[in-house]
Amino acid sequence: MSLAELETQLRPVFLAALAGDAAAYRLFLDTISARLRGYLRQMLARAGRSEPSEAEDVLQETLLALHLSRHTYDRSSPVTAWAHAIARYKLVDHLRRSGRHAGNLPIDDEVYQLAAPGGDDPDARLDLERAMQALPERTRTLIDRVKIQGASVAEAAGAAGMTETAAKVAIHRGLQAMARLLSKRGVRSG
Repeated sequence: MSLAELETQLRPVFLAALAGDAAAYRLFLDTISARLRGYLRQMLARAGRSEPSEAEDVLQETLLALHLSRHTYDRSSPVTAWAHAIARYKLVDHLRRSGRHAGNLPIDDEVYQLAAPGGDDPDARLDLERAMQALPERTRTLIDRVKIQGASVAEAAGAAGMTETAAKVAIHRGLQAMARLLSKRGVRSG
């Protein structure tokens, strides 16, 4: 499906989702997820990274950011361009964090997208808090340290007394659980 066809299909669905239609929101997330997954896999492969779980991690971060940033969507703009821009920012953040000097890089965009989605949308902040509270304490702490505070996975794993691989799995599963919870809630109407 071309980008123009996708836009024609997704725009009315996303606008219905913004109006509070939970089924439309789930359809939007499912459809945009398939498109963004391919995009992220391709871009990660260009960066020399072909681990499927890495694309899934970035996708889950992107879906959370889409949910938390939905109030920023400009209805006169293409929804696919907006979603791809967020995915691109999440990808860049991910590559920065996982690079050789990732511990020294600022993650202002990450903090804005996940920790403080703007004072004008308290529902998004409440959704994030509830989704985080639904996670086991250890997973919540790992996500907070890595995704919000900017620690490396190795640092967070060490502080939690677990291996880096186990921490990556816990973070990935936690982000997936949060995305599922947020998609089940849909978009609140007013």
